[in-house]
Amino acid sequence: MSALAGRVAIVTGGAQGIGRVLAEGLRAAGADIVVADVRGAEEAGDALGGLGITVDVSSPEDTERMAAVTMERFRAPRCAGQQRRPVQRAHPHPVRGARCGRVAPRLRRQRARPVPATRPVAPHMRRAQHGRIVNLASGTPFKGVPFLLHYVSSKGAVVAMTKALAKELGADNVLVNTVAPGFTLSDGVLDNPVQIEKLRAVSAQARTLVRDQYPEDIVRAVVFFAGEASAFITGQALVVDGGAYFH
Repeated sequence: MSALAGRVAIVTGGAQGIGRVLAEGLRAAGADIVVADVRGAEEAGDALGGLGITVDVSSPEDTERMAAVTMERFRAPRCAGQQRRPVQRAHPHPVRGARCGRVAPRLRRQRARPVPATRPVAPHMRRAQHGRIVNLASGTPFKGVPFLLHYVSSKGAVVAMTKALAKELGADNVLVNTVAPGFTLSDGVLDNPVQIEKLRAVSAQARTLVRDQYPEDIVRAVVFFAGEASAFITGQALVVDGGAYFH
C-alpha cells in the first residue's frame, strides 16, 4: 500500500502493544515513522526503518524535543498518530497552552497527557496547511462501563477534545479524528489473566461479529483517518468494536 507515501507519522506509545501494531500498519501504508515511547523507542524505530525517540508524553520538554527532532530529520510532520492513554489527546485549547482544571489527581494525569503531545506539532502542521491528528479513545464512553470511572471519563474527554481541537485547527486544513476500539487483545491485556477471564468472553458475545478483537483490527481505521480518503472528515469518533455499539 502507498496511501501515505511521503508522509511522516509520529506514533506515541509506538514501541509496544497496540502502538507498535499501528506504527507497523502506517509504515506498510507508506509513511515514514517516528516512534515516541518511554522505552524501546530507538529499537522500534530502527526496526521500522524510521526514527525512535525516548519520550514521556506527559512532559512538555520531551514532546517539544520530539517535534524538533522530527522536523530536523523529515522536515514535515504531516500526520501525528496517537496511541494509548489516549494518543493525541486534547485539551479544549492545547495549542494555546491552556491548563487542565481542578479534577481528581488520577483523572487529571489522564487528561493532561495529550496536551504536550499535540502542542508542539500543531504549529508545523498549520504552517504546512496540512496535517492529520488521530487520537485513540475507547468504545466505553459511548455505552458506559461501571467501576472504571477514571478510565471512561478520560476516554470520553478524548472524544470531546477531538471535536474542540478539530474546530480550532480546521481553518488550516489540519484534521482531527478519534478511533474508539472495543476490548482489544493487546499484549498488555494478554499479560493480565484477570482481564482475560472477566472480559474476553463477554466482550466477544456482545459483538455483532462474534470474535476477539486484535490490534490489527484498528489499523485500517487509523490509516483511513491519516490519508486523503478522509480529507473532508474531521471531529469524528469511529467506533471499531465489531458492532458491539451502533451510533
